[in-house]
Amino acid sequence: MKAVILTEAGGTENFSIEEIEVPVPQPKEVLVEVHAAAVNPVDMKTRKGGALLAQLQEQGQVILGWDISGVVHAAGKDVSLFKPGDEVFGMVNFPGNGRAYAEYVASPEGHLALKPKNISHEEAAATTLAALTAWQALTHEAKLGSGQQVLIHAAAGGVGHFAVQIAKHLGAKVIGTASASNAVFLKDIGVDLPIDYKTSRFEDQIDQVDVVLDPIGGETTERSLNTLKHGGVLVSIVGGVKDHLNSLIEEKEINAKNYMVRSNGSDMKALAALLEKGILQPNISHRFPLGKIADAHQQIETGRTRGKIVVTLI
Repeated sequence: MKAVILTEAGGTENFSIEEIEVPVPQPKEVLVEVHAAAVNPVDMKTRKGGALLAQLQEQGQVILGWDISGVVHAAGKDVSLFKPGDEVFGMVNFPGNGRAYAEYVASPEGHLALKPKNISHEEAAATTLAALTAWQALTHEAKLGSGQQVLIHAAAGGVGHFAVQIAKHLGAKVIGTASASNAVFLKDIGVDLPIDYKTSRFEDQIDQVDVVLDPIGGETTERSLNTLKHGGVLVSIVGGVKDHLNSLIEEKEINAKNYMVRSNGSDMKALAALLEKGILQPNISHRFPLGKIADAHQQIETGRTRGKIVVTLI
């Protein structure tokens, strides 16, 4: 099978498309013929030498990627959830070794869900790591509920645009930051109050927010604390909650936490149900064939991608 090998940390010139052996699924794994995969910022950070690279290098040949949609080709002897021919999607082995940039991927059955028939493999692949991050952060960590106000930063991005839709589904009022060029897009996906972060300071326009979802970090995390009501919740998915913020967090009795998404088949089923009902709709702004994986990485490295980037294999 063809796979994208990262020969060493650094630029996209270190990607090499090679023929390697098809993985053999373990007893509780399925072998998936990949039709589409998605690219995330963590892929780019890992490729450059940060994030999860050291961990992946310990396990041998490095194949990046975690998001897949495809068809079950074979099933391990103890698999009970899926059978050959099933269309499935999910985030594989995150934060471990997903090896998604390949024609075949061996995945634990518990990391996948059946792909809804009304969406394409590209749309399914797009609704994995980013959508799971938004779902887990808002439902499990923040416990966002009806009538609450949530501030979602980078609301037009991969995690952000899913978070907006999930928050609206949960009955919350959504405030979203993005550039002015994304204002119409934000309104279309359900943002009640778009804020252009380039021309105004969000903390001057809002206060008494119940929940903040922070995919930016740095000073954005600190400034966001000032928008929260007493006892509010801030979830940073980029490690933005630092020790120097503890006094402000304690003063306002804020529940501030750093969170990393985890593979979870039950959560994938919840996302599948939202996709099937049309409640969740992925925005795919760029599509690349596997042979153009370098171009996909260069696009995500711009930091200006609306929605998701998908790599097609079939």
